[in-house]
Amino acid sequence: MQIKQFGSLRSGLVGAAALAALIAGAGFVSGPHGDAPAFAEPLRLEAPLVMPSFADVVERVKPAVVSVRVTADAMRVSDEAPSPRGRATPDLEPGHPLYEFFRRFEEFGMPGPRGGPQEPRSPRRGASQGSGFFVSGDGYVVTNSHVVGRASESEVEIVMDDGRTLPARIVGLDPRTDLAVLKVEAQEAFPYVALADGRSRIGDWVVAIGNPFGLGGTVTAGIVSAEARDIGAGPYDEFLQIDAPINRGNSGGPTFNLTGEVVGVNTAIYSPSGGNVGIAFAIPAHVVEGVVSQLIEKGEVTRGFLGVQIQPVTTEIAEAIGLDEARGALVAQPQEGGPAALAGLRSGDVILSVDGTTIEDHRALSRLIAGYAPGSTASVEIMRRSERQVVAVEIGRLTDT
Repeated sequence: MQIKQFGSLRSGLVGAAALAALIAGAGFVSGPHGDAPAFAEPLRLEAPLVMPSFADVVERVKPAVVSVRVTADAMRVSDEAPSPRGRATPDLEPGHPLYEFFRRFEEFGMPGPRGGPQEPRSPRRGASQGSGFFVSGDGYVVTNSHVVGRASESEVEIVMDDGRTLPARIVGLDPRTDLAVLKVEAQEAFPYVALADGRSRIGDWVVAIGNPFGLGGTVTAGIVSAEARDIGAGPYDEFLQIDAPINRGNSGGPTFNLTGEVVGVNTAIYSPSGGNVGIAFAIPAHVVEGVVSQLIEKGEVTRGFLGVQIQPVTTEIAEAIGLDEARGALVAQPQEGGPAALAGLRSGDVILSVDGTTIEDHRALSRLIAGYAPGSTASVEIMRRSERQVVAVEIGRLTDT
């Protein structure tokens, strides 16, 4: 019955389209005086798009994708314990995109399985699984920080595409972007993949390869749905949104373009039910490259620090200070003794640019300053009481506290 209804609807739509075409056609050949009206050309491609096959890409890059397994005390690493509703509630690292979401539930003291408070759990051995991929022939692997958590070196291993299991050590973690680098020591050259140079475009095809639910290597495909997504995970949010099916166990796995380059690292999904609903988020390649290079080089990520609490510039604020549009970052309060305060920035200043780079919004400022080396000097253009000024600021170092 449903098929018939769909067929009837489709026939109706085709008929309506044909009628519309006839009406439009009549408009082209007739008019009050017999002259055709000047219609604009419709927006269309010269040739129809052809659905691609992903087989060649998958065959080429799949050997570089691995499964990441961590075995440790469940209360110490990112293991998963049953929630009161029988679902798994991940113990996420601070800074992971879903950390704040689950923390809010914990603050309300959710009841135990029988309606009472949960009893303290004793430490137990458990395992978490995720995905990763080689970025060099000498054994460096990229994955998510929340996949490996705080595991010791002896508790992490990777499973190759050919089924071999090899030990790995943690080179460095960056919970702020949810990235981690592992190192596999072996007397062989590993297959590896490259990060994409350019940024993805909305509508680009992508292929995600990972290890969902521990089932082994799995391939899914979709498109880039949006870019530079802010999901409230932190000041450095700049996620790709993709609609390729991503499930638990895909965390840390790569998303490829059709030339086999990594355009993103899968890190989170939006799902009211826990399953895939076509909304997944990946850390874009240009962010991955900057973080991973630092982790490999020195085992940590160093970020610049301005020392200000900032907030968006609203239309009302822009009008009040004489800006032609709402842009920049409003200084709510400089941190006492911080770089901005020492340079003379005040509450109410609006930061417009840094070294000539326009600040579109407050998050753009955070990302830009993070890329500065501590100790370097930046020229910060501000608007203060409707007057523009340039202030030299010595950039500090962002700490974990």
